[in-house]
Amino acid sequence: MNWNEITIQTETPAVDALCAMLTDYGVKGFSIQDKESFQEFLNDKEGKWDYIEEDLMQLKDCDTKITFYLPDDAQGTEQFLGIRALLENLRNGDNAELFGSLAVTVGNVREEDWANNWKQYFKPLPVGEKLMIKPSWETVDPNGRIILEIDPASSFGTGQHHTTRLCLELAETILNKNDRVLDLGCGSGILSIGCMLLGAESATAVDIVDNSVRTAVENAEKNHIDPTKYTAYCGDIISDTVLREQIGTGYDLICANIVADVLIAMSDLFGDFLKDEGYLIVSGIITERADEVLNVLTAKGFGKISVQEKEGWCAGLLRKN
Repeated sequence: MNWNEITIQTETPAVDALCAMLTDYGVKGFSIQDKESFQEFLNDKEGKWDYIEEDLMQLKDCDTKITFYLPDDAQGTEQFLGIRALLENLRNGDNAELFGSLAVTVGNVREEDWANNWKQYFKPLPVGEKLMIKPSWETVDPNGRIILEIDPASSFGTGQHHTTRLCLELAETILNKNDRVLDLGCGSGILSIGCMLLGAESATAVDIVDNSVRTAVENAEKNHIDPTKYTAYCGDIISDTVLREQIGTGYDLICANIVADVLIAMSDLFGDFLKDEGYLIVSGIITERADEVLNVLTAKGFGKISVQEKEGWCAGLLRKN
């Protein structure tokens, strides 16, 4: 397998927090370059250093950077799109100064140039028993399946990543014709649009990133979704009471394909959006944290129905008690 080297420029106080966030996006290891840590090494009174290589001494003037590797395939590209959305949110957040520029390079290629090549990874893909996901530039024989056309732009959600497919496969098993669906962390809109094509009556999509909301609306139009039945909001439901009121209540299904910490932070809110005995699908969870997330949700009054796992990623189907 080939790999892409990803480097994020940040500041020393943010290194631990950023690494923890990246871990929830499936990043398994990091190389950290930090001038303050190197200065601590130089000031170590216990060390007896007769000579330090000149190249090593250059670290005292280096920028702080986190480097990691993602597979050079559709899965890795989807991970990268999710990480880009994370970084955009951090740049626009209240603690933006803590994280520094968060400038990204992919190998020796600028992020913008590399992102222009993402189309090569996305091909038509059958999901579950009913859907066929495809980008707009591909033609395909649906073979009796419902075509779900998705162009991700810079938003997570092409159907290639296991977390997205697991959500759609679970949704297919429980959706009914008149259901109302809430898609939290909608990205490209693939889950809410997929649910509409599978028979849901209406859908509401929410994301904290402006570009994701715009992309979701554009993708809904491409799939001929009635605009009066598809609503999209930009904002943070955790902190925005007005947004929560706009979203409303009485949903039959919530899809939340995010990451473990955000799902835990939202856990008090899921029940407020759902009708009694409504369903909750959570995904974007690395297997190491699946029990942690599911235990929190069951403690909040959800009954666990099933858990699906694929290559290190988990999705859970629960029901409001």
